[in-house]
Amino acid sequence: MDNKDRLDHGAALLVQKLVEAGYEAYLVGGCVRDTVLKRPIKDIDIATSALPEQVMAIFSRTVPTGLQHGTVTVVLSEGTYEVTTFRKEAEYEGFRRPSSVTYISDLNEDLKRRDFTMNAMAMDGQGEILDPFGGQEDLARGVLRCVGAAQERFGEDALRMLRCIRFASAYDLQVEESTWLALLEQAPLMRHIALERVRSEFARMIEGPAPARAIRLLLASRLTAHFKKQLPLPFERWLAWDDALDAVSALAGQHDRWAMLLMLLEVPADTVRTALQELTFSRADGDAVVAILALRETVAVGVANPDPAPLERVWKLGAVRRGEAAARALLRLLRVLPHTAEKRGELARFLQTAAPELVRCGEDWLSEVPCFSLKQLAISGKDLAEELGLQPGPWMGVLLQQLLERTALGDLPNERDALLQAARAAT
Repeated sequence: MDNKDRLDHGAALLVQKLVEAGYEAYLVGGCVRDTVLKRPIKDIDIATSALPEQVMAIFSRTVPTGLQHGTVTVVLSEGTYEVTTFRKEAEYEGFRRPSSVTYISDLNEDLKRRDFTMNAMAMDGQGEILDPFGGQEDLARGVLRCVGAAQERFGEDALRMLRCIRFASAYDLQVEESTWLALLEQAPLMRHIALERVRSEFARMIEGPAPARAIRLLLASRLTAHFKKQLPLPFERWLAWDDALDAVSALAGQHDRWAMLLMLLEVPADTVRTALQELTFSRADGDAVVAILALRETVAVGVANPDPAPLERVWKLGAVRRGEAAARALLRLLRVLPHTAEKRGELARFLQTAAPELVRCGEDWLSEVPCFSLKQLAISGKDLAEELGLQPGPWMGVLLQQLLERTALGDLPNERDALLQAARAAT
């Protein structure tokens, strides 16, 4: 299949209409890179010599999504496509965005402003690749290289340094020497980048095809030492768990991957919560990750006491308090984590002692729990208030939780009469 056969139909039609109207038009950026690599194509961007108002005059349905940057979204029956006028950029502000853009008619000048050679290629409507900076050759050699002077590219937009690490890991590329040296030199500029943008790149690394390689490159770059706000996470501890990093890719879910990596840092779950809030994780994502870490801590403390409770009891209670989803996630982590005897510390002890039995029995123990939440309990707070003749209040939540935990441990059946009788006996 040649490049023309791989062209998205809507994109090909859009380029054709622009060319027929007398303008130049090309597919650019990631879709061209992925075409060269014979990878699935995701986002499609089109660059043209037509000005935004000219683009809007050609197509009947458009949205002025980024006129300040020359971008118009064209809506076709085949989908939506971003069309941006060829441009060059003025000085960058805040080491992130250009202060202004100037429309131009030269494609090469437009491509020159892009970050890496593999992203600075264009493709016409016939599938022909225009590659003024050697992106195809770099990809063939397995090299990631900045367009032009790497120090300037990173100085313009410091977020490109994180993108460098993400691309190198995701596409299995070696960072070209001058590009890497420039990254190390410009690393302090990361302090100008909002943590929301850091989180976005970080997440794409962790959720990508090679999270372990991304982590190793991130540690080697020391970019984390220059974040806008210092996070309470000792990233260097990943070095002590290098063998475990490779296990992350065996986990499919983003919450599982984050939980494993953060668990390896060996910091309290509450500290992790603070860090994830600083990184602008959504509350739902943060809660899901923290619940997994908190459950592991709960189990570890329960079995490490001078008078330890049986692991089965600790596990069931922990699953009820932190949630069934967290319990099943923790089991997935423990199945892939290497339990090496050489390591020391609290996490290593947990992996060497409690973890093997949890891997063997944890699922069976969970299957024995009749209910994990108050919603699944056979009575409600209203039932309690009516049965006991008391006014609703905080006492209801406390008592319901006690009944839930006794039910989870098998001390009570999840039946209305039995639960109400136990409630009367407890008050």
